[in-house]
Amino acid sequence: MKVLYADSPDFQAEMRRIKGRGETFDESVMNVVDGIIKDVIARGDNALFEYALRFDGSVLDEHTVILTDQEKKEAFRCVEAADLEVIKCASNRIEKFHCNQKVDSWFTVDEEGTELGQMVRPLDSVCVYAPGGKAPYPSTVLMAAIPARVAGVKHIFLATPAKGGRVDPLIIVAAEISGIEKIFKIGGAQAIAAFAYGTHSIPKVDKIVGPGNIYVAAAKRMVYGTVGIDMIAGPSEVVVIADSSAPPSYVAADLLSQAEHDELASAVLFTAEKKLAEAVSDEIKQQLSHLSRRSIAEHSLNLYGGIVVTRDIEEAVMLANEFAPEHLELMVENPRELLGKIKNAGAIFIGSFTPEAIGDYIAGPNHILPTAQTARFSSPLGVYDFIKRTSILYFSSTSIVRYGERALQFASLEGLDAHGRSIEVRLDKEGNAKTQNS
Repeated sequence: MKVLYADSPDFQAEMRRIKGRGETFDESVMNVVDGIIKDVIARGDNALFEYALRFDGSVLDEHTVILTDQEKKEAFRCVEAADLEVIKCASNRIEKFHCNQKVDSWFTVDEEGTELGQMVRPLDSVCVYAPGGKAPYPSTVLMAAIPARVAGVKHIFLATPAKGGRVDPLIIVAAEISGIEKIFKIGGAQAIAAFAYGTHSIPKVDKIVGPGNIYVAAAKRMVYGTVGIDMIAGPSEVVVIADSSAPPSYVAADLLSQAEHDELASAVLFTAEKKLAEAVSDEIKQQLSHLSRRSIAEHSLNLYGGIVVTRDIEEAVMLANEFAPEHLELMVENPRELLGKIKNAGAIFIGSFTPEAIGDYIAGPNHILPTAQTARFSSPLGVYDFIKRTSILYFSSTSIVRYGERALQFASLEGLDAHGRSIEVRLDKEGNAKTQNS
């Protein structure tokens, strides 16, 4: 893993290259996805089931596309008791955390009788997408579905590829524990299109959430506006800020845990301690040899990883804020002293005993986080992603008299005569409110 120096001439260019990985969709990907979406819109189930056969080897029809109760029971029989207990433990912690995010409706009334407020209502229907590629991710099902249930979403569906017609038992169990209503054996861009526009077998939903491959991400981008989405998930990333108090083995392990995700993942250490930088580099070489996904992690670190030696801890914080990482670990002696200086991060992990992986599975906060510098303006998935807020306004005859002239003046400023007229018709020549039968 290369060691960089923040004061070197080519450092900024290298950081731009790392931060810009996976930033745009290849035109060929967009063309393929566009064709799939248009095909699903035009041919509905026929297109959907053809793609399921082509990409997943699944023979489906309107009767078999939904997972049966028998298949769900069989999944629970396949999952070890210890694994089931872990999923339930994680579910409970995730639910407990997200219950703190509930938002209530509110109203205010002033002396003129004006009532203003905000009505909060859950979305009616949501599709949770669960990838079915290199490995099953039941944790992602929990993270996406539980906040929706806590928010009060009535219909929560799961879409996941069924390789050869089979859905991984861990995905099924996580879906059932999360309170998902139906599991659909479809994946890829075709699943996103089906839930965005609806087919005979697939319900149109209000929002689609959850990560997927580049084709799924492109499809979510293309259907946005027809349906809501959570975010366009890019390659995963971690930034670690560490000082001499951080055990090199911990830092190396955490960088590797992110690098093993895929070849586009990024793992970067910022430290002002040159000795720590060298020790972490040595640890990474040693730990790499024991990884089952060594080739992926090695490729990721070589292309998009880095150990950056900064002038001081303040520069490390500044660089981390510029990076705006999905995950940020503060492995320093007094991490809370730095906490207030962090502006941009999807999630912050404080201290040497809080690895990013604990947040992936069991801590409780959501692990579906903004990537690719979008932490500058967006937030982790949560209950607030599954509610909508409606403004409520009531003006009495007293309040229309008090504020009507000001509204008239504003309408005049913008040259909108009919706006002004809609206020004038409610006032008499003396500026008093007309009665409803006058």
